[in-house]
Amino acid sequence: MAYQAFYRVYRPQSFSEMTGQVHVKQTLQNALLYNKTTHAYLFSGPRGTGKTSAAKIFAKALNCERAPVSEPCNECSSCLSIMEGSNTDVIEFDAASNSRVEEMREIIEKVRFSPANSRFKIYIIDEVHMLSNSAFNALLKTLEEPPEHVVFILATTEPHKLPLTIISRCQRFDFKSHTQADIVLRMVEVLNDANIPYNEQVLKIIAQAAAGGMRDALSLLDQVVSFSGDKMTIEDALLVTGSISQDMFYSIAEALLAKDIGQALTLLEQLVRDGKDPVRLVEDFITFFRDLLLIQTAPDLHDMLELASHEPRFEELAKRFEPATLYLWIDIMTKTQQEMRFSNHTKIYMETALLKMVQAETPVLATTSAAAAASPELEAKVSTLEQLVRELQQQLKNGGGSAAPAPAEQKKRQRVQSGFKIPTGRIQDVLKNATKPDIQAIKTNWATVMAQLQKSHSALLNEAEPVAASSDAFVLKFKYDIHCQMASENQTFATAFSQLLEQYTGKAYTPVYVPDASWLKIREDFIKSSGLKAGNEEKETDTEEENPFSQEGAAAEEDPFIAEAERLFGKDFVEVHED
Repeated sequence: MAYQAFYRVYRPQSFSEMTGQVHVKQTLQNALLYNKTTHAYLFSGPRGTGKTSAAKIFAKALNCERAPVSEPCNECSSCLSIMEGSNTDVIEFDAASNSRVEEMREIIEKVRFSPANSRFKIYIIDEVHMLSNSAFNALLKTLEEPPEHVVFILATTEPHKLPLTIISRCQRFDFKSHTQADIVLRMVEVLNDANIPYNEQVLKIIAQAAAGGMRDALSLLDQVVSFSGDKMTIEDALLVTGSISQDMFYSIAEALLAKDIGQALTLLEQLVRDGKDPVRLVEDFITFFRDLLLIQTAPDLHDMLELASHEPRFEELAKRFEPATLYLWIDIMTKTQQEMRFSNHTKIYMETALLKMVQAETPVLATTSAAAAASPELEAKVSTLEQLVRELQQQLKNGGGSAAPAPAEQKKRQRVQSGFKIPTGRIQDVLKNATKPDIQAIKTNWATVMAQLQKSHSALLNEAEPVAASSDAFVLKFKYDIHCQMASENQTFATAFSQLLEQYTGKAYTPVYVPDASWLKIREDFIKSSGLKAGNEEKETDTEEENPFSQEGAAAEEDPFIAEAERLFGKDFVEVHED
């Protein structure tokens, strides 16, 4: 008989031989044992995780002559014929090469015929996501109400491409990628059965290259065994899988740590000349730095090392790194890996990543300096607060709170500490020309404008409220002085805010900022100087037009959310209830 690859010879023939997927095996076995199987199943998951193998094992158990059983006997004529592929009642259908509706109609026409020699007629449709829309539509009705003797098992690596109408008619089982330990354990079983000596480090290299796929791992193992001959070596495994040796990782990591970029780039050039893929190199470096971080934080978990081997040299190298440096390097490599997907010049991206890693400063210091450079006004505010704390501490030393400064001194000190100057003249101009339609137009569109602003900009307006408006400007009152100052100094915010307001109101209003306490004083002075009366003493006829800003109740009546609701649904359909 011709030579067969490991993944074919050692394909699982029973649920007990399957690696991992405990949740799938237990559910299917219980359904078999208690005769609770259904008419359609969907097996989804990455390649090489056992979907087709599980489908065949399930088919054997359904048609086993000893049924109901949780495991196929693999001895009766039905089990043997399914294993050999000669059972006419178990039909394997490759949707990748038979995706047209004509092939699907041939299956549907034969579904109604009873099985020839078995209890069930089982259709295993592999790569089912490759079917055309017409084929899915043809399968839909049969999949929903097939004859009692038919079972459909659909397998796919891309379940998101299946119509929801198909998925909803199946019991879905999601197969998970195999862990590195599971793959190594299965390869040990295969090599022991084949009487082939092995090196565990070689198997770890193969398992790392397989990326969770058992079939990929057994195929790579087959290649390494064929290449090595009598004895597998680490060098052979590295050559076949395209990985690099641990010594090379040590050399490049030490060069980066010593900021010797020339040595690091020379080693990278040597690896590329040897045929190593830069994309694969980035992935391996991320894993190597992860192993260094693991040994630093949890030395007892050396069994979880994926790429490096647990040895004294590796532990010594890990002690030389700061955790923050490893975090930064992993972040740089991860971003480089994402950028490589869209470029044909992957080597240049790898070289740039090494340069960034060498030139990068300590992450904590870099973050602090960047924050200070990006926000000088924040540094000034911090200095002001520190000065205020020192003054309060000095007052406590001098006898507690008895030496409180006079109100005039407090006001003067606040004005000196704060760089914001109250635009009293501009506010009074707005009040002289204030109209009720203008303030209503702004409040009506306030909630819409807030929703359109950036989160950082809208946060400044959380405690702000428009209180008066003329035809070309409006007064914006802030609850906190610091928010008022930040809004007045942020030109980007002012531009975006004004543009949005003009877009929704149809008029260009210039905002005039004022803190809450200052607004109350300016408003009171203006009312007195204008001969108006505040509160409920004003007349209902002319006063609202002349002094629309003075009523405290107007803010509640013209709440921006209520105004927005009235604009959307009409005043007749909006009713306000007070709690």
